[in-house]
Amino acid sequence: MRTKSERRIFLASVTAAVALGTAATASAMHIMEGYLPVSHCLIWGVICLPFLVLGLMSIRRTVSDHRKSLLLLAMSGAFIFVISSLKIPSVTGSCSHMTGTGLAAILFGPFAVSILGIIVLLFQAILLAHGGLTSLGANTFSMAIAGPIVSFLLYQLGKKLNLNRKVNVFIAAALGDLFTYCVTSIQLAVAYPSATGGVMASAVKFLGVFAPTQLPLAVIEGILTVIIIMGMESYAKPELKEIGFIGEGI
Repeated sequence: MRTKSERRIFLASVTAAVALGTAATASAMHIMEGYLPVSHCLIWGVICLPFLVLGLMSIRRTVSDHRKSLLLLAMSGAFIFVISSLKIPSVTGSCSHMTGTGLAAILFGPFAVSILGIIVLLFQAILLAHGGLTSLGANTFSMAIAGPIVSFLLYQLGKKLNLNRKVNVFIAAALGDLFTYCVTSIQLAVAYPSATGGVMASAVKFLGVFAPTQLPLAVIEGILTVIIIMGMESYAKPELKEIGFIGEGI
């Protein structure tokens, strides 16, 4: 059963990473269909491939070693899908949204999130016209790779500094969300540099576009992630112990 499941995930991820299809245009914070040059779409897709391979290996190892973690993994993926589908209108006519990837990064590490994220982005592009298939690589890198890596590293740093767990989770989830949009702004700036300042000037403009809505959304995401963790600590303590999130003596 596990082999069939892994094969389906692998085929879906590979197909999504190389597909160049079409979908309805959406003015959402995911980079929309057809907005990036083809060369940029291909480059970001290629950059994502090593992380996706590591993600498959990470999920396979986690499910093999910790069978009880499968439910938490599925719930983390559902959390990403739901929370990142809630688009909030921005002052510029675009939309912003939370990412939800911090939770999975904290629980399972950043590489597993690359697989959860690309699956979520694929379904959103097809079913919700949120993002796109041609921009799948760029969106995967910003939301499912860069942001989760920052969340994971910040959480690990907080543990070493003996931060309160709830505070640590909040910081990791909120700043991981913000970093996602910093990366997205750079991706857009590289594709469309400013005529009077180049990439950096363009990046500042894109960051200014998303900041008014993304800053409060990052705070909300941090709070929601803490609430989810608190719920897991109450109702899924054995599973959290199995994956090492909480100690055996707690």
